[in-house]
This record gives sequence, C-alpha cells and structure tokens, in this order.
Amino acid sequence: MSSDNKLLPKRIILVRHGESEGNLDTSAYTTTPDHKIQLTESGLLQAQEAGARLRALLSSNPSSPEWRVCFYVSPYDRTRSTLREIGRSFSRRRVIGVREECRIREQDFGNFQVKERMRATKKVRERFGRFFYRFPEGFLESLWRDIDMNRLHMNPTHELNFVIVSHGLTSRVFLMKWFKWTVEQFEALNNPGNSEIRVMELGQGGDYSLAIHHTEEELERWGLSPEMIADQKWRVNAHKGEWKEDCKWYFGDFFDHMADSDHESEADGTEEVVTNLNLLTNSEDNNEELCNGQCS
Repeated sequence: MSSDNKLLPKRIILVRHGESEGNLDTSAYTTTPDHKIQLTESGLLQAQEAGARLRALLSSNPSSPEWRVCFYVSPYDRTRSTLREIGRSFSRRRVIGVREECRIREQDFGNFQVKERMRATKKVRERFGRFFYRFPEGFLESLWRDIDMNRLHMNPTHELNFVIVSHGLTSRVFLMKWFKWTVEQFEALNNPGNSEIRVMELGQGGDYSLAIHHTEEELERWGLSPEMIADQKWRVNAHKGEWKEDCKWYFGDFFDHMADSDHESEADGTEEVVTNLNLLTNSEDNNEELCNGQCS
C-alpha cells in the first residue's frame, strides 16, 4: 500500500441505531418528538453487541495493533444511546475523537406525528422516492476536510477507522453519494437492520469497497444489482481516482446511441444532415404547392 493511503482511514463503517420505541410501535411518534425516541431494552443489547463486533473487527489484524477509531453520531437520542453502548467495548486510548453531526440525522417529519397524517406522508414519500424527499448535504465534504487538514491529529503509524452511527435512510444516501449510484439504484436498496454494520474498507489501490469485508450474498440481500456488485469487486484493487470505463449505469442510460468510433459518428452525422435537408426540401416544396393552390 502506498504511503498516501496511510493517511486515509482503513475503514469507514456505517452503523444503524439499535431498535427504538418507534421501530417497535409507530404510535410512539404521536406523543414523543422524533429526536427524543429512545432505544428499547432489546435495542440497548443490540448496540452492545454491535460494539463487540466492531472491536473484534478493528483488532483483527495482528500487523496493525495500534489502531484508532473516530466516531460521528447523529444528534438523535436513539443514535447517541447506541454510540454510548458501542463505546463500552473500547478503551479511551483507542478513541481519538467523537463528533455529533446534525447532517446525518433522520429524515424530518415534523415535531409530533399524527398517525393518519404520517401514513399519508409516507405514501407521498414512496411516490416521490426516498431520495427526492430529502437529501442531506455537506457531510462527505466535512469528512474529507477532517482527513486533509489532519484535524484528528492522527499519528501516521496508527490505523485509523471512522464509525458513523446514524439512521437507515441516511446510511443508504451516504453509500449512494460515495459510490455515485443512480437514484434508481438507490431506491432499490434495502434498509439496514437495527445495529447492522456496513463496512467500506480501503483496498490495495487506494479505493474503498464493500466487497472486501462483505460477501456477494450480503450485497445481494442489501439490494445491490449484479452490476453494482461487480463494481464493488473491481474497487477492491482499483487505484484511487481511477475511472471504470464500462460503468453501465452512466453510459448506457445517456449515450446508448453513441457510435464506436469518430469515423462512424461523422458518417452517421453526415447521413442525418442529408436526411434532414431532404425533409426540409420536401417540406418547402409542399408548402409552395399549397400556396400556389390557395393563390390560384
């Protein structure tokens, strides 16, 4: 691995909050503001188990014993409680930073939610699509500024890991922005389970991939298409900044009519011009005949 990659986090890990009172009973939103919804007893245990899994993952490489972790957390009570339980698995020396980040909060539906109105609102959201209904901006840019400006005062000999404790929709939007998925691909993704962990790991070439830590079956279960899974596998060894030329969901959607070469493109263009000129000439002839008929 190049020396530049030592400054990048080895892993960026997305964690959804544990089971909340709202997950268990949606009527909780009618009496409690969304941001004040608490974890259930089961949710607290899920968060503790997630912390143990994270600790096992981060300490699994014997060649990198000096690993560190930085946490980013949504300001909602259920995410803060999840992080608190996750933190039970870590010693103070391992945690180099914690930041509460409002831009990774849950989708906003208002203060108190009237049950029937919420049902109608969610139907509208389904019609618009989750992506178009709300889109959190700016967090990725802030994340990279933390890295570029070394705001964490990171020792380059330590292996850095970012853990983002947030919500299901926000996690999917994060992945979409990072991997440049289309809105259609985003809408096909399944929501992560409570306290589920999704790991983006740095490959040998300097790109991040979900396919290093996760199996193809897991990616399929999340809703990734075969093309998206193939792209994740390609990223395992791709070099940072490298462009995947056969990225079908860009060229296929917009340029399916493109010629394979400049020569074919010029020939097609000439043919199209001739066709248009013929159509124009015929139209003018018809108009002249029509005018003559009306004038006679």
